[in-house]
Amino acid sequence: MTALYIIIALLVFGLLVVIHEGGHFFFARLFGVTINEFSVGMGPKIISRKSKKSGIDYSLRALPFGGFVSMAGEDESSDDENAFCNKPVWQRMIITSAGPLVNIVVGLLIMAVLIISSKQLYGTVVYDTPVTEDVSVSAEAQGLLPDDRIISVGGAKVHIVNDLVYEIMRRGIEPCDVVVMRDGERVTLKDFRFPVIEEQGSSFGEPNFRIAPEEKNAGTVIKHTFFRSTSTIKMIWEQLFDLLRGRYSLRSVSGPVGVAQALGEAARSGFDSLLFLTVFISINLGIMNLLPLPALDGGRLLFQLIELVRGKPISRKIEGYIHFAGLALLMLLMIIVTFKDVFGLINK
Repeated sequence: MTALYIIIALLVFGLLVVIHEGGHFFFARLFGVTINEFSVGMGPKIISRKSKKSGIDYSLRALPFGGFVSMAGEDESSDDENAFCNKPVWQRMIITSAGPLVNIVVGLLIMAVLIISSKQLYGTVVYDTPVTEDVSVSAEAQGLLPDDRIISVGGAKVHIVNDLVYEIMRRGIEPCDVVVMRDGERVTLKDFRFPVIEEQGSSFGEPNFRIAPEEKNAGTVIKHTFFRSTSTIKMIWEQLFDLLRGRYSLRSVSGPVGVAQALGEAARSGFDSLLFLTVFISINLGIMNLLPLPALDGGRLLFQLIELVRGKPISRKIEGYIHFAGLALLMLLMIIVTFKDVFGLINK
């Protein structure tokens, strides 16, 4: 990876962090919360400037792995009437959720721009079924015909080529039913077999046919934007559960170093590839931060939701200990994954 691609990767990663923290910052300012610092990056400060008007310290730190908005009363009680802890719970919930939600919204907006600028769109209509050496995974031999419109794979509905390919990758490792529309009728191809490939210790199904392009108009642009976005969100959730179930190994997990490497490779492949990966990372960042785990925004939201239901907060001291433990485990996981990414780069 050249220096240029490293710089591009760090800029993209940094921008996503600024967007995330900017969501928290905007609503904290809107509700009048006292803010001590807005930081991009973690670790020692490189540059720091304090606003004379607001008293907020704007800083750039050495490690480009995250960022934060430090608010008075965020993790402890405070006598400041504008401290985070003294604001109504509904305001705190908006501030907490704003960062992840802004990441998701920005990802969807970039997705819409990419779909609009795409030269060609592909639905789920089969164009042809190339001959394969292994007859057992030949699409034609299993009854798939040109002009068939595939509507589901293994019980999962598909609408565009992206979720079609994803469902084949995920469900096609074993024989599964493929349902198509043919001459206005539903036809089920029972126990359809796809070629299976191995990659990074995991198995994936592979399409054994080609898809026809479809006309690009306002309707198909809206359709592709919607289904590609929902497919991305679904993919992130399902991959998380697959990881917990043990389908994917630790080798499949990437930390900041792996993400930077992937962004650099995408930048080398072209601007569109970089933007598509940026969309995925932005939405992924939003969804992961909404998980109800200690130290994450979702964990804080969970405590705020409990407070909303109970009418009073859980002891801030207890909550602080839980978030600290969660942060320690998160940092440990990040260190392990970072070492894995670094050794992967060295051994390439």
